Amino acid sequence: MRESHEHLQTLTEIRSLMERSSKFLSLSGLSGVSAGLVAMAGALAVYMRLRTNWFTVLSYDRQKSYDDATNQTVVEFVVKVALYVLVLALLSGTYFTVRKARRQGLRVWNKSSQRLLWALVVPLATGGVFCLALLYYNLIWLAFPATLIFYGLALLNGSKYTFRDVESLAYCEIGLGLLSICFPGYNLLTWAIGFGVLHIGYGMAMYYKYERNVTHDERPAGSV
Repeated sequence: MRESHEHLQTLTEIRSLMERSSKFLSLSGLSGVSAGLVAMAGALAVYMRLRTNWFTVLSYDRQKSYDDATNQTVVEFVVKVALYVLVLALLSGTYFTVRKARRQGLRVWNKSSQRLLWALVVPLATGGVFCLALLYYNLIWLAFPATLIFYGLALLNGSKYTFRDVESLAYCEIGLGLLSICFPGYNLLTWAIGFGVLHIGYGMAMYYKYERNVTHDERPAGSV
């Protein structure tokens, strides 16, 4: 009986080693939480700047009534906020991921992370170019759901190189993006839910599932 238990433990360790060699498992749940908070702040900034009533100003019908000068101002402001959100989310996500990797004694930049990065970059870059084209043709109401859809596709493509839980988040982002197309009057609201609320919820779930016990175990004896 004891020998059987030892064999099972050995197989479990081998499986864990194989998984670590093929998947990037240093992705931190706190990265998702921080990205979600940054996205919520960005959505709030757009809301305060445009002085709208959550968020019908960006719908198709209202967009048609904008003159060229007003439309250009709206687009420029939204693009700036989106860039700030992207940069801050990347910086905070990198910080928490690097911190987790160091605690695990792992390298952040390895073959697994390279495969994950490439899997994410292709859909994200494609979506970025597509959204810029939408903005060029003054289709800002379509750019919001497009970011959710392409981001979801990127997560779905990269989920096979990291935690499979990412796949669930990917389906939620894609579904929310498609829903946003059907209800363009709420496209900024759905964007805030997709990049803000879903990220926070996903990040907290990942943290409590994979990191909380590890973090607790790593505390020095006698610490609170």
